[in-house]
Amino acid sequence: MKISKLIVGLAFAFVASSTSAQDFSDPQYAKWGETPEQRRENILASTFLKEELANRNYNQAAHFLQVLLKSCPAASENTYANGIKLYKQKINRARSIDEKNIYVDSLLLLYDLRLDNFGNHPKRGKAYILDRKAREHLTYRESDREGIRKDFEAAIAAQVEATGTADPELVAIYFKNICDDYANDIVDAMTVVNTYDSCSKYFASIDPSQMEFKNQFETCFGTSGAASCENLQRIFEGKINANPDDVAVIEQAFLLMSRTNCESDFFVSVGEKYYAAKPQSNIAMVLAQVFQNRKEYGKANKYLREALANEANPVERENLLTRIGILEMTSNNFAAAIEALNQSINIDAEEDDGLALYFLAQCYVAGAKDCSAGLSKDAIYWVGYDLLQRAIPLLEVTDANVAANAKKLAASYRSVFPTAEECFFAELKEGVSYTINCGLAKGKSTTVRYRAQ
Repeated sequence: MKISKLIVGLAFAFVASSTSAQDFSDPQYAKWGETPEQRRENILASTFLKEELANRNYNQAAHFLQVLLKSCPAASENTYANGIKLYKQKINRARSIDEKNIYVDSLLLLYDLRLDNFGNHPKRGKAYILDRKAREHLTYRESDREGIRKDFEAAIAAQVEATGTADPELVAIYFKNICDDYANDIVDAMTVVNTYDSCSKYFASIDPSQMEFKNQFETCFGTSGAASCENLQRIFEGKINANPDDVAVIEQAFLLMSRTNCESDFFVSVGEKYYAAKPQSNIAMVLAQVFQNRKEYGKANKYLREALANEANPVERENLLTRIGILEMTSNNFAAAIEALNQSINIDAEEDDGLALYFLAQCYVAGAKDCSAGLSKDAIYWVGYDLLQRAIPLLEVTDANVAANAKKLAASYRSVFPTAEECFFAELKEGVSYTINCGLAKGKSTTVRYRAQ
């Protein structure tokens, strides 16, 4: 320890001797003090601050920092850069909450002093300093929610003042904290909505490398709980009315409102505008679901079939055909439903669609009403049962609730299979092939099975 102190002392002595030969009366040193002697002492203090910090002599470094802040606060940015490093070390080594809070206060004060003295720096001026302060405030005093919001707002305002826009990353961090405050009942829903509205413009023309921050921003709003359909309409209705051809705003409104499951007339109008600009199947499916929920089946069918006509992707075509089939079945158009569902199943011959099979079974059974009573009618349940048996293992992977319903439906179909007696009089043995001769399933091949007695 004595040897290390001796080495440090010698180093300081060397620095002191090297500065003694300099002429501190030169105007270039004026920022360090009023007299040559003061300038020499302050330049030494700046050097010693850096050395003591490097040697982890934090208390001694703090002494030199205070000398510089008192004597020549505008002399060098390094005073603040080293001071910030110093207080971060002290914060990390604090032995109590009170001690830590004192050091955090000192850290934040350093940023204020740096702003006073270097706020006009061309590269690391007001916007840079307030950005760093906001982030440090969040890191070291997360419980000060109001103070954090104010610091981030000041930083964003400074960036806009300097460049006309704000750093997407900083805005995303700020907005996440607003949403966190809403979740903890610190701010109300309209604060979240208004903040979203005022900050959205900072993501309008961002670099693709910063798209993650836009996604974070949108996700926070969509999952905050503040993004109700009413609040979203309040945000976007005026914007869209003012500029009805702004596809970017229309897209933003549609994505947020669809995530919130909106079904208002305003949402429908937004969706129709968006689909007109970008006729994509995923948009059509959202609109179709809304119209189906509103029992406007004709409009729902229109959007699904328009999307199908413009869709080349096999997976998307399969999804659309299944949705069309379900919609036609809901409208009791069983023949049209069967046609769509069979097309969906036939798109990929190697992999069945469990949902399409589930609804196709019900459509064939619904067509049994066109058959006369007896074996011909009851035999249709063999076809429905066959389809459900194919559907169930697939649905167990994709949708457990539908799989459970399919099992119950299969059991109900099995309960109305033709009896052994009916099959005997029709000269049909269990296990042989049978072709349906009536109803919508006419021509379908199945297997004879007896009703359990």
